Amino acid sequence: MKRFLILNGPNLNRLGKREPGTYGAQTLAELEAMIRAEAAALGVDVRFCQSNHEGVLVDAIHEAEDDALDGIVFNPAAYTHTSVALRDAISAVKLPVVEVHISNVHSREEFRHRTLTGAVSRAVISGLGFEGYLAALRFLAK
Repeated sequence: MKRFLILNGPNLNRLGKREPGTYGAQTLAELEAMIRAEAAALGVDVRFCQSNHEGVLVDAIHEAEDDALDGIVFNPAAYTHTSVALRDAISAVKLPVVEVHISNVHSREEFRHRTLTGAVSRAVISGLGFEGYLAALRFLAK
């Protein structure tokens, strides 16, 4: 059975409360339930990690490879635009990473148009809401 890490960065623990006009009214727990259901339908296993701390996210990427997972669905959130450390962590592992963003980062502030982490990810999905996570999981499960 293939196994994947669903990794979420800063402020995503505030889904449902934080800017619902941009991120929707659903919570992180609801997102995880949707992903679990999709994983069951695909016959894959998922584990979840959310952190507001860059180093915890770097460690999670390294541990995913050390634990022989098959890939990562990653929403680096604000770190997308600033974190060389996360970019280097993705480059340092041999796992496919699909970067996901709930909102369309290209229709937002100009500083959000640049993705340091996306440049080293297998693919980037932006603007599909929670469906983007499911699309990423389907892609990796193939």
